[in-house]
Amino acid sequence: MFRGPVSVVIPAYNEELAVGAQVDQVRRVLSSHGIAHEIIVVDDGSSDRTAELALKAGARVLQHLDNRGYGKAIKSGIVAAKFGVIVITDADGTYPPEAIPALVNLMGSADMAVGARTGPQVHIPLIRRPAKWLLARLAMHVAGRRIPDLNSGLRAFHRSCVRQYFPVLSNRFSFTTTVTLALMADDYRVVYHPIDYRKRIGKSKIAPRHFMDFVILVLRMAMLFQPLKVFVPLSLSCGLLGLLKVVYDVASFSLRTGTFNWSLLYQPVLSTSAILLLLVALQLLLIGMLADGILRRIALNSGPVVDSRGARLLEFDPASVSHTRAEVLSDRERLQEVAE
Repeated sequence: MFRGPVSVVIPAYNEELAVGAQVDQVRRVLSSHGIAHEIIVVDDGSSDRTAELALKAGARVLQHLDNRGYGKAIKSGIVAAKFGVIVITDADGTYPPEAIPALVNLMGSADMAVGARTGPQVHIPLIRRPAKWLLARLAMHVAGRRIPDLNSGLRAFHRSCVRQYFPVLSNRFSFTTTVTLALMADDYRVVYHPIDYRKRIGKSKIAPRHFMDFVILVLRMAMLFQPLKVFVPLSLSCGLLGLLKVVYDVASFSLRTGTFNWSLLYQPVLSTSAILLLLVALQLLLIGMLADGILRRIALNSGPVVDSRGARLLEFDPASVSHTRAEVLSDRERLQEVAE
């Protein structure tokens, strides 16, 4: 169990309606659980009173002079944080501050703890759910693991784990998606805790056009960490289409000429499309294998990475062994007495 201290980073862009109350609720929850903390609000170029109200609520405020993006705001907060464990949440009142202590407690044995929006009260607009489902399935294929919530904005993580990925982490809304895939691809321990998700206060900043940005981001992360997860399915698809076209070409030639023997091997039977599909399948497979080999070679020469908290070292205690042997001998003596 981990009890702090923690740095809570709250990115905010034009959130004057909710930011003050959110800061106050986070402070009260953490204080009631005895968790030492600081609260950092990153004002990402707001044009309203977000920074002023966050200051009045008692938060440290880091202000971007212009809007630089959700991910960039979180990165700025991580760099400015005093403590090694970071909690991020939104300023719009959608994520329950009451769930933060449970996530913090998980940090003793996890590299990242995510609030999965699977609780009894989840208010996600219906229009977003099909896109979220499709994106989650694509991400799970890349990560090779079950992901209950890909882009939840309430999570806790060790700063040392996340900072090493800063060059590849998105500066936009897809920061949470990127960091999830990055840690999972490198076998860090990511755990999930069910939470509720409330109706937001104010207007959402996410538009339908962001869905394609998320898809491209997932594919990019696959190229950076698991290229075979992209190239092998594409290669198999092209190869299967090529084989089907080969069967069609052979069947058509045989029906047309009445020939079905070894002469098919040296006659112009196959179409250009069949040959191209087979060649493309082979090229995609080779490119994927080359990309995977390059990534592994780079990893060998990139120096040490942060160790995962998902492993424990069990120390050998001779005293416990002698105690166990004594118990075993005592049990044997009792058995002998019963036998006599």
